[in-house]
Amino acid sequence: MKSNRKSALFLSALLALGTIGTANAAGCIKGAVVGGVAGHYAGHHAVAGAVGGCIVGHHLAKKHAQEKKDAQLRAEQAQQ
Repeated sequence: MKSNRKSALFLSALLALGTIGTANAAGCIKGAVVGGVAGHYAGHHAVAGAVGGCIVGHHLAKKHAQEKKDAQLRAEQAQQ
C-alpha cells in the first residue's frame, strides 16, 4: 500500500513537471534532483523535496537570468 502511494505521488510530480514546459523549466530539474535527495535523507520525503526543489530551483534560475540581463544592460550603457 505504501509503495502504491509513493508511486502515485511520484507520477503526479512527473506529470506536474511535464506540464511546466521547457521554457519555464530552467532550474527545475536540477532543483528537483537536489531536493529529492535531501528529502529522502530527511525522513523519506523525496517527492515533497523534489517538488520544493523544483520550485526553488526555478526561482533561483529566473533570478540569475534577470541579474545577468541587468548586468548586460549596464555594460551596454557604460559603453555609450
